[in-house]
Amino acid sequence: MLEKLAILLAVAGGLNWGLIGLLGLDMVELYLGGGVTILGRAAYTLAAMGGIGCLPLLFRRSGR
Repeated sequence: MLEKLAILLAVAGGLNWGLIGLLGLDMVELYLGGGVTILGRAAYTLAAMGGIGCLPLLFRRSGR
């Protein structure tokens, strides 16, 4: 369950970074005020935690 949540958060963060890179559109800034608001900082922090939570998946053996 936690791994799925981590993947979901990492995907959301990756999509946001993709939009920033391709279109210059930051969805967190647009909807939550970016890094200057508590909600924006929370969104960025959750995306980072999702990425960190996915790290063990890189080292998992394929038989599981």
